[in-house]
Amino acid sequence: MKNFLVKTIANAGALAVAVWLLDKITLTGGSTGRKAATLIVVAVVFGLVNLLIKPIVRVLTLPLFILTLGLFTLVVNALMLLLTSWLADKLDLSFHVEGFWTAVLGGLIVSIVSWALNAFLPDED
Repeated sequence: MKNFLVKTIANAGALAVAVWLLDKITLTGGSTGRKAATLIVVAVVFGLVNLLIKPIVRVLTLPLFILTLGLFTLVVNALMLLLTSWLADKLDLSFHVEGFWTAVLGGLIVSIVSWALNAFLPDED
């Protein structure tokens, strides 16, 4: 359970950095507390998308991973971020990613920041 909490906090921090750096990734809402709560919920949705959908997409696109020497990971991360944005819209959360190329850059930012945060946060269960 502690590992899930740590990964959710790392994802929320990474998503916050992406929102801060990119104009076309938006998080609207009233107060800072409401935005933080929305980021936590979006991070949970993002974690579930990565847990359930991403492995299936990776297996189906394995030849593209091999052909591009792993660079197709950027496209898969972008698709997971776009799917999270779509699910957030369906759940009435104020998180939106506008466009594929913004999602590619956002996915890259989220990957790097969450990797860095997971390196420093404790991960034992």
